[in-house]
Amino acid sequence: MTDLTKAQQTELEAAAFRRLVAHLRERTDVQNIDLMNLAGFCRNCLSNWYLDAANKAGAALTRDESREIVYGMPYEEWKARNQSEASDAQKAAFEVSRPKE
Repeated sequence: MTDLTKAQQTELEAAAFRRLVAHLRERTDVQNIDLMNLAGFCRNCLSNWYLDAANKAGAALTRDESREIVYGMPYEEWKARNQSEASDAQKAAFEVSRPKE
């Protein structure tokens, strides 16, 4: 494996994150429940992880702000524009795939 400096690793991780966020912004047809059922995370998870990292770094960021970073607009606006009601099949798949507490 290529030896990367810590700065290079951080730069590459940031680039991959930005590409993932851009991809998710373009693929508004893919619902969060689809992401959860297939991958175990969704846009909200990603925004929560971003918020967790900001809090750990001491950055003042709110949940709404972290969601806007991921969604590219206020979350409520994104939901109104793009979110559809989950089907019974999607809900059933979610119940099967979600982590048990």
